[in-house]
This record gives sequence, structure tokens and C-alpha cells, in this order.
Amino acid sequence: MNKVVLVTGANSGIGLALCERLLTQDTEGVQLCLACRNMQRAQAARSALLASHPTAQVALLQMDTSSITSVFKAAQEIKLRYNRLDYLYLNAGIMPNPQFDVTAFFKGLFSRKIITMFATGEGILTQTDRITPDGRQEVFATNLFGHFLLIRELEPILCHAGRTSQLIWTSSSNAHRSAFNLEDIQHQKGTQPYSSSKYASDLLSLALNTHYNKQGLYSSVICPGFVMTNLTYRILPSFPAFLWTLLMPIFWLIRVFTNMFTLTPYNGAEALFWLFQQKPESLDPYAKYHSLTSALSNNYTQPQKMDIDLETSEALYEKLLQLESEERRKVKEKQKPSQHFHSNRAGPLSS
Repeated sequence: MNKVVLVTGANSGIGLALCERLLTQDTEGVQLCLACRNMQRAQAARSALLASHPTAQVALLQMDTSSITSVFKAAQEIKLRYNRLDYLYLNAGIMPNPQFDVTAFFKGLFSRKIITMFATGEGILTQTDRITPDGRQEVFATNLFGHFLLIRELEPILCHAGRTSQLIWTSSSNAHRSAFNLEDIQHQKGTQPYSSSKYASDLLSLALNTHYNKQGLYSSVICPGFVMTNLTYRILPSFPAFLWTLLMPIFWLIRVFTNMFTLTPYNGAEALFWLFQQKPESLDPYAKYHSLTSALSNNYTQPQKMDIDLETSEALYEKLLQLESEERRKVKEKQKPSQHFHSNRAGPLSS
């Protein structure tokens, strides 16, 4: 029986590398669905996958996780196409308008913090967030809330008696407890929305296991390590190409001292691919599974305990349920005006 796999943010980077690795392992046994915001790039990604795997089953789905309407519409389409979903990779994410502290960067180059600085961006990056048309913080909506709504909508095909399904989140080493505030889960008042959203996904994964394991649904979190992707390059948009060329030997040198520098999307997808091969019941809900690459370029996966607790994860889960209720109420209210309009036209005029 084919395994049905849906990957959000699959048109480039780690998401696309995962799809390539899944098809390389078992072209005939995997049914892929690439859920992407930009359909032109999604078509290009599909063509690339089919070029190397002509017999593969690769479907496309338009979905923007920052848009409530888009998520609801996509979820309905998924339920029409599939009667079950075996793997849901929650990979889509953004870091908008990152502000880079050049002074802190060059100081870090000659300090003991150089590895931590490159691996996590700590101390050199802040971001300015935006508001979506739905009135939510964009990073929160894209990286966390849109995925939460998708999971809730897909419960009927994720939870089935007699078999298991997996949720697999792409988190980050940039997920810091210090950036997250339970009283401000959208990070409206802070300057590290990306870090906050990734820490929130770590917390949410734990809560999802608490609420869904009995229904056969399991959630895990991975960290891809330091990977050169479009998101990485956008961190330093003003850097000329030659400077990236100069930095790459430094990155390769740092790999001798730390295994977190995976560098390529293929290597960064290691933990995502590894989890595909595991029995979810055997996984630790408190662990983040790290993609690691040795100095000799050998890839492997290693679990590390997350800085999370059950009480905070449950509190976040309840807050997300409240926001979900608000969004569903908005959807119903949008439908009411047209109904009232028609009834008023049919009835008598009032003064």
C-alpha cells in the first residue's frame, strides 16, 4: 500500500530535498503531495522530481499557511483527494525582513561564540513582522497557526483505528524559550517572531502527542542544522555574492568543530527522512531530532531533549483552540450578511 505524504513548503530547500530523498528510496511506494504557496515554483519542483523519477506520483496543492481561507480551502481539497494521510510534514516557514547586526557579526567571528552565532543566529538577527489580512502576525500565522488549523481540519484522515500517522515539524536551533511569551503567543511585542514561532512549534508538538497519541497520531520535531537555503541567503540581502564565497570556507572549517553545519538541503533533510523510517510509538515526544553532518560529510540523526514542559505546552494548546474558535466564528459571520440581505429584500421595508 502506498504511503501518502503531504509536505508544506515543498517547492525548494529542505522540503524539496526531502521529496527527492523519499522518491529515491521508494519511487513506487510513496504518493507525494506538494503543498505550496507559489504554484509556478511548485510546478518547477514537480517537473524536477519527475525528471529523475518519471513514474512517481507527485501531486500539487495550492496553500498559503498565512491565510486562514487558503488553509481551510486546501484542507477540503485534501479530504476530497485522499481517504488517509500517513505523513504530514509541517515544513513551510518564513523569516521576514531580518535585520542583520554587522558589528555583532564581525565581533562574533573572532570570539568563542562563533559556532553558536552561525548555528542559531543568536545575537545578530532580529526580524520585523507584518500583519496578515486575517489580522494575525504573519510569522505566527505562517509557521505555526496555519499548520495547527490544517492538522485540526485533517483529523478525519490523520486519525484512523488500526494504523498510525505522523506529524513532523521543521523547527530550528533558533527556537529559544526566552523569545516566547505565553501571554503574547503571536509575538506582537517582541523582535524575534521566528524564534518565538519555532519554540511554540516545539511546545505544540508535545501537546499534540498528549491529545492525539491514543488516536494513532504522533508528532515529532526536527532541526535541520545550519543549511544554505533561500531563507538563509535572504538574511543578508545586501551581501555581495563574493562575500558568500569567502564565508563558505569558514563554514566548512567550522564543520570540523561542530556537526550542526549540515550546509546543504540534502543534509538538512536527514532527520526528516530518518523519521519517515521510524515507528512513531518508539519516538520521544520531548526530543528534537537533529540533522547532523560529520567532518567527513557523513549524515546522521541524533535526538536532543527540548527545553519544554507539559504545563506550558497545554496552555499554548488551549490558546490556539481559542483562536481557532474565533476564526471559525468569523467564517460563519461572513456567511450571515448575504443571508440577511436576501431576507431583507424579500420582507417589508422598515423605517
